[in-house]
Amino acid sequence: MISEGTAFTFAVIFGIITVLLVRSRDVHAWQAVCVGLFGLYLGQTPVLHTVHGLVIWLINGFSHP
Repeated sequence: MISEGTAFTFAVIFGIITVLLVRSRDVHAWQAVCVGLFGLYLGQTPVLHTVHGLVIWLINGFSHP
């Protein structure tokens, strides 16, 4: 289960990225994924639990040497 603190933190991070992307007016594929993740975390949709697991898996994969 996702805690409210974790979901809020990810929503803020993806929200900041989204604002910066919209200001640049040039959105690439990975940036569109960030915008989509922001929407998922902000909306707390049912598919969020699966996506959150994938995001955590990716973060853990990139953080290990």
